[in-house]
Amino acid sequence: MDTSTQVAAHAALIPAGYWQDAKGSLIPESMIKPIDRERDSLVKALVAKATELSKFMAAFKAEAFGDIQAFIDLSLEQYDTSMGGKKGNVTLYTFDGRYKIQRAIQEHISFDERLQAAKALIDECLKDWTAQAAPELKAIVNGAFDADKQGNISTGRVLGLRRLDIKDERWVKAMQAISEAVQVVGSKSYIRVYERIGDTDQYRAIPLDIAAVQV
Repeated sequence: MDTSTQVAAHAALIPAGYWQDAKGSLIPESMIKPIDRERDSLVKALVAKATELSKFMAAFKAEAFGDIQAFIDLSLEQYDTSMGGKKGNVTLYTFDGRYKIQRAIQEHISFDERLQAAKALIDECLKDWTAQAAPELKAIVNGAFDADKQGNISTGRVLGLRRLDIKDERWVKAMQAISEAVQVVGSKSYIRVYERIGDTDQYRAIPLDIAAVQV
């Protein structure tokens, strides 16, 4: 059931001559101030337009993804090959380079139980390194496993530990466990459109986010 259908169904439950307020109480229409009527009318009109705009943008996104994938398939056919799935970031330019459009796939990753094995190995290392390990190193390592208010561990900080050049066999094994613990649990897809700024090699985004649109 879409928004307009839900609104209509809700309105049908309200007796004629009454309005329902935010608390669910029925208020006689004759008691509602003109300014409250005007506010209600304004908000509903803008919400209706926003709903239509949202539907248009959803249709544009679906069409853009479909067209870009179709073009990629066409391009790959020139080399008698194909690409499995729909993943992968790609940037397409107009012939004159004035415009470009990007398809971006951002994967959301998490860790499975092997992260706990990695943490145990790292704790062993830190315990043995207490005398010679720099406080900064211990702070970085321990901070990587700090959870936020929702109980989530920063995947970026944990994966960043793999950049530390440490030769201890237990550390190397812990880094392997971290790599193997990575699980892709979802993804978000984006379409970004850009226009070249004058004759420079810089591009500015054509905003598709209503908050970023200049008026």
